[in-house]
Amino acid sequence: MTEHSLGSIPQVVLGLYLLLLLTFGLQGYRRRKNEHQDDYYLAGRSQGWLVTSLTIMATFFSSFALLGAPGMVYRDGVVFALFSLNVPVAGVAIYILGTRIRRIGRENGYLTPADMISAHYKSPVALRLLVALIGILYTVPYVVIQIQAGGILSEQLFPGQDTFEIGASLLALITMIYIMIGGMRSVAWTDVVQGSLLVGGMLLAGTCVVTVLGGLGPFFKAVASLPPKSLSVPGTTDYWVPGILFTASAFASLGSIIQPAQWMRFYAARSNGVLKRSALVFALVLTLCFFFGVMLVGLGGQVLYPLVDVNGLYHMNDMGKLIPNPAVGLTPASFDQILVVVLKNHLPELLGSLGAVLAVLILVAIMAAAMSTADSNLHALSALLTHDVYDQFLRPQASQRERKWVGSSIIALTTLLALGLVIFSRYSENNPLSMIVVLGLLAIAFSTQLLPTTIDMLYLKWGTRQGAIAGVIVGLFVIFVLSPFFPMIFGQSGQGLIALMKRSIDIGAWALFFNVMTFVVVSLLARSAEAYQNQ
Repeated sequence: MTEHSLGSIPQVVLGLYLLLLLTFGLQGYRRRKNEHQDDYYLAGRSQGWLVTSLTIMATFFSSFALLGAPGMVYRDGVVFALFSLNVPVAGVAIYILGTRIRRIGRENGYLTPADMISAHYKSPVALRLLVALIGILYTVPYVVIQIQAGGILSEQLFPGQDTFEIGASLLALITMIYIMIGGMRSVAWTDVVQGSLLVGGMLLAGTCVVTVLGGLGPFFKAVASLPPKSLSVPGTTDYWVPGILFTASAFASLGSIIQPAQWMRFYAARSNGVLKRSALVFALVLTLCFFFGVMLVGLGGQVLYPLVDVNGLYHMNDMGKLIPNPAVGLTPASFDQILVVVLKNHLPELLGSLGAVLAVLILVAIMAAAMSTADSNLHALSALLTHDVYDQFLRPQASQRERKWVGSSIIALTTLLALGLVIFSRYSENNPLSMIVVLGLLAIAFSTQLLPTTIDMLYLKWGTRQGAIAGVIVGLFVIFVLSPFFPMIFGQSGQGLIALMKRSIDIGAWALFFNVMTFVVVSLLARSAEAYQNQ
């Protein structure tokens, strides 16, 4: 496949798509009823089931799913395909947790997760700030990986110097503009387009890869001939032991559902009936798309671009780390490019001009997935920092217009920060920011720390303010210690024990365990102290 095989198709399709998004941004601005935060951040709490379904799907499925997940299947083999089981778990969480969150939020006029949590535990300062901090720790990494995806796609669609930086910058700036213009209405309407594209793109990608390999029979026959490590647990890199696979799958779904952007989508749904229907659509459609779509691309990628050479030896870099086939890339981060490489190189060969068009449409779908997740998270972060920090502690007397401008400024600054981190990580192959799935799971680990307080608040109503605060702080500390950033700052002290912990279960699960234990113990002590004082 030559560099110019796609011709001018990418420029035309991408240009029309970006123009469409800006149009939605303007429509969102025109249809805003007022400057009130309920309208800007929650679209007046009036979204129907179709918009709610697609905006939740678009927020949930990002470049993590369309680039990172196929990349991990390509790297680790069949074992990571089981990760798709997290999708129906997320659907159940929307049905059970989401509907109750929406009802309580509607009854009390809550705007953010911190509103509900701080009110329940009567902690207007500490818990509100901690929930806002979790929002930041989740949002920034997730926005980073979406912008990173824009660079990867641009590099593949428009080969040439600096195309990664140009593509990343274009995705970041366009997304920033339409959010700032129209708020939640723009985000929701663009998510409808983006959600439709990503669903269609995932199914089309899986179908195309199977077709390239000659149909289902030849596809599975070819997959069965892959190296034994690609067909077994813990996979090619020996990372996905059952404990890690199970906990990462379970908590990836729960963490992705209770993160701030999704929480606000629950608030925005018109009724609990709407949200329940959306949960069912989400579970059915995305499970099908995930398992029978993008996962097939990763397995087909191992067939088309083997990880072993003619001698049966794995491709390794100078540091002894597994790298993909040289035709895909030369760094560990290049695994994320497998879907793009497969489609770009093989669809035009298979279907000619139609294949080129389909390849571009799927790549635009990936761009859509990245932008839909970036816009949702930037929009949610704006709400968190404006409503939970600026409104509460800095300028309680601020006008609605002033708050809107503060929110827009936060969106702009966060976008530029994320773009800077992406460009920085571009020049360091071992930087923790370089691998999409690694960074995505770290972000999810942070948001999962809201799970104990959420379940207690919605159902148990047993925990105390002191327990909730202590549990969240301990959970965040454990994540930091187990993250790739700890040895970068503090060296190799304690790395033996840390490495042992990280080889058994996911770091988010470890953090959640210590979070729950702390929550229970401190709540018991607080209740005992209160009972003693009341004697």
